[in-house]
Amino acid sequence: MSNSGGRFAPYKNALTAISGRTGAPLPSLIVSFAILHELTAIVPIVGIFYSARNLGAGERVVNAAAFDRGGSADDQSWVNTQLRLWVDEGEQWAGRVGRRYGIFGFEKGEVVDQTQTSQLSGKLAGDVANAVLAYGAVKALLPIRIGLSLYLSPMFSRAVVEPIRLGGRHLLGRGPKSM
Repeated sequence: MSNSGGRFAPYKNALTAISGRTGAPLPSLIVSFAILHELTAIVPIVGIFYSARNLGAGERVVNAAAFDRGGSADDQSWVNTQLRLWVDEGEQWAGRVGRRYGIFGFEKGEVVDQTQTSQLSGKLAGDVANAVLAYGAVKALLPIRIGLSLYLSPMFSRAVVEPIRLGGRHLLGRGPKSM
């Protein structure tokens, strides 16, 4: 394997170093990191969605960030390009989730063909715009989410994951054993 650990090698290396410093077992830290990483996505996406919904901010922010403002040189910056990409991804995500669960104004199980998909890419409104804003904000927060997950992993491992693991071992009749 020539890529020296692959895509997740930096995270595993960071968790190995944290494991050595804190004494928390590496498998427990990995589970803790995964749980915290998902929680730092789910909690903000729900919070931002409902905040944007109550403030009526989703439509304004998403439409201002996503749609052409005359093609000026300023619109070609990395930030504007990234914002548009996140809006497009968020729109697709909101459509998938909305059709799967019957939310954001979509019918549950609704089948969308290519012509309907192209009609969706106009002005985003209502809950779809709020969902797109929440999705984009959580994408933008990724570096903070990773750092926070790494920082909190040892504590979460000791307080939650290890007691559950040890309780499971006890229930299965195996004595407590360190990982």
